[in-house]
Amino acid sequence: MQYFQKLADVLHFGRAAAACGVTQPALSAQIAEMEAQLGFQLFERGGGVVRLTQEARELRPRIERILAEVEDLEQMARRDRNALEDRFRLGIIPTVAPFLLPRLLPRLRQDFPALRLELREAVTDTLIEETSGGRLDGMIAGAPIESAQLKCELLFEDRFYLAVPEAEAERIAPPVAQESMALERLMLLEDGHCMRNQALAICGMVKPVTMASFGATSLMTLVQLVAHGFGVTLIPEMARASAEAQQGVRILPFAEPAPSRTICLAWRRTNPREADFSALSKTVKDLFGYGGRTGRPS
Repeated sequence: MQYFQKLADVLHFGRAAAACGVTQPALSAQIAEMEAQLGFQLFERGGGVVRLTQEARELRPRIERILAEVEDLEQMARRDRNALEDRFRLGIIPTVAPFLLPRLLPRLRQDFPALRLELREAVTDTLIEETSGGRLDGMIAGAPIESAQLKCELLFEDRFYLAVPEAEAERIAPPVAQESMALERLMLLEDGHCMRNQALAICGMVKPVTMASFGATSLMTLVQLVAHGFGVTLIPEMARASAEAQQGVRILPFAEPAPSRTICLAWRRTNPREADFSALSKTVKDLFGYGGRTGRPS
């Protein structure tokens, strides 16, 4: 099943074998034996291309769940270890990773020298799928995390600001109301990013007319567009310093109650590594608590 999972991920026998630490003939033989035992083909081979069969696509989520439960059992047998030792696979959404990691990574290296951290940056739906399936140990994203298989702990509230072109800042008198006409020029991240939905919710009765013009996947790309007068965009508090460092951009507060997003840590309910998640949660809260605006477990 481990060989199947790796081959399903990379769709290349040579790379899958190397990742599993075996020879390609050995991996191929194990896949062939698995197909023989199941009674159907798992991979289409031909023309240098490897594809999953329909049966393999249906089987893949079950195999991932089984392997995740086996890993959970292995972790239970090692409860005597200290927190955040060995391998830990963490997923983070793109609107958090660039601003959290520069402060988080040095602290983790200092406080947990035995940690072998593996990072994955992806949108929320992908992280939910990979965390539920056992390919990630945990994930950091914006709430809500809509999965019954995952347990969440709220880390902190991340207040939103409005980034506007410097030349237009005087005309947009702060604090900015959520029904301000300035939001008609709001630029959004492309579909799949949770901040897109959060931004639309903040707009209230104002319909953005600029949002369809750009398909940005990076928050700082939107900041560059703001600097050159293409529109305005939302900036979370954790990204405020980076945005203010850009020439031609002014960061304005919203009127109270200011809109915000809730950042949380999520992991499989069956994962026994509670000490790891507790240690990671405490570390993030210490760094980004913003004066105590942290959340509670759910």
